[in-house]
Amino acid sequence: MAVSEATENYLETIYILSLEHSEVHAVDICSYLGYSRPTVSIVLRQMRENGLVTVNDENHIYLTDEGRAIATAIYERHTLLTDLFISMGVSKETALRDACKIEHDLSDETFQAIKRTVGVGDKH
Repeated sequence: MAVSEATENYLETIYILSLEHSEVHAVDICSYLGYSRPTVSIVLRQMRENGLVTVNDENHIYLTDEGRAIATAIYERHTLLTDLFISMGVSKETALRDACKIEHDLSDETFQAIKRTVGVGDKH
């Protein structure tokens, strides 16, 4: 399923938060992204309808298998690109910002070539 850049950012955020905390709530997403609760609620509803997340009775948000696959792919791109830019002498702040911009538009072919060039396997 093709998803928008905004949806990819939400999925990546849920993934990152789930690595840090056992439970993810909408308020956590709001704080992390700096978005209002109504905005986050609308996107979460759309992601539920598209089968990317589930929300249980306690309002804990979980990635579905499809949502997790997208999130981990975006996160891998983000971390590898950030590390690459830092190794090239780019400041961490700029590297993080630029990686976030590029990770969504980079083709899989180019990303795989970057991974081969820097000697990273599929486990980054």
